[in-house]
Amino acid sequence: MATVFYVGDSARCRRLLSSVLTECGFEVITAADPVDALQRCMELLFDLALLVYQMPSLTGSQLAQEIRFFAPHIPVVLISDHAVLPASELMLVDAHFGHGSSLDDLVETMRRLTSSKPSSRAHRRSVTAGRGST
Repeated sequence: MATVFYVGDSARCRRLLSSVLTECGFEVITAADPVDALQRCMELLFDLALLVYQMPSLTGSQLAQEIRFFAPHIPVVLISDHAVLPASELMLVDAHFGHGSSLDDLVETMRRLTSSKPSSRAHRRSVTAGRGST
């Protein structure tokens, strides 16, 4: 089961999308504030970052840049109410889903992005095992 770190400032949207993603087989960790999310992403193990584009203190694109610094191998998906965003806002994300996108396409892309790598739990076990052997 892939773990998704979902960052968005709307409590209602977080509850709704978290519920849908859980039903689709994902484990979901949420954060409301991008600054808090930055601190938490250094402590959490997750397989994909799902970021809302428009948030108060940082945009999803700015948060993606920071996440890439700490975890360059983690796929990042940006969601927004814009059908199109400037290319400069999408440079560090693996996918963008905006106005007119379907939930099925979002879920399928998330599955594809997380299926090509081991889950964060498997990575955690191998890191822990590696520490015990030294």
